[in-house]
Amino acid sequence: MSEYVSLEQFRQAAAAIRARSDVHPRIGLVLGSGLSALAQSVTDATAIPYGDIPHFPRATVSGHTGQLVLGELEGQPVAVLQGRVHYYEGETMARVTLPIRVLQVLEIEVLIVTNAAGGLNAGFDVGDVMLISDHINLIGMTGQSPLRGPNIDALGPRFPDMSQAYDPQLMALARQVAAEEGIPLREGVYICLAGPTFETPADLRFLRLIGADAVGMSTVPEVTVAQHGGTRVLGLSGITNLAPLPGGPPTEATHEEVLAAGSIIAPRMERIIRGVLRAL
Repeated sequence: MSEYVSLEQFRQAAAAIRARSDVHPRIGLVLGSGLSALAQSVTDATAIPYGDIPHFPRATVSGHTGQLVLGELEGQPVAVLQGRVHYYEGETMARVTLPIRVLQVLEIEVLIVTNAAGGLNAGFDVGDVMLISDHINLIGMTGQSPLRGPNIDALGPRFPDMSQAYDPQLMALARQVAAEEGIPLREGVYICLAGPTFETPADLRFLRLIGADAVGMSTVPEVTVAQHGGTRVLGLSGITNLAPLPGGPPTEATHEEVLAAGSIIAPRMERIIRGVLRAL
């Protein structure tokens, strides 16, 4: 299997989706670990398992249902990726981000990405929602960029600007909605690591030192591809566990606690997303 994915393969996947649904999505949503319930709120929904879409990677991690849901949410036509594929599952970066490319071929205007993340900022609590103001692309810095390889000029430029990867207007809407709903909204920098291991104490000291507020194993490749293709992005992290503070007692991070915290985070995140969709 080639490391890269062609424009024709993106188009084949999009054609298969169009054959199953008449929805022309304006908004794409990516639902992270423990956050899949939002897809159940989509009305007039058509659910397509990833395995039924040509070239789509398969989600293998618990908490990631692995299907595309098309329909309406708050009056907006949406395409919801109910679960995602991570780099650590063995796919190339090009295939990890293939679903975002396909949504771009389907002509979405806005991408809302969500994830479960570990809190690095000492002011965060489990259950918080963090508005992603920026990210650190640590995987990309070491060479694993989804834009590596031949550039597809029809999708975006060879050297895309990343100075505003997260759309300022969408961020302002999220702040406004959170204030109206009475939901505390943190803000910060998200950093993506390759995983699947959780971080060592030395890792955590390093991540704090370089300015990260939350850490996870996804999202940044998707946002990179979205920005390359000119799609506006809103990013939200659900803080599912807290990294131990320097000098504090060690704690053991587990995937189970990530999924459990999702039951607290999901309703808050859903209210913010619904409010943003109404405002759009």
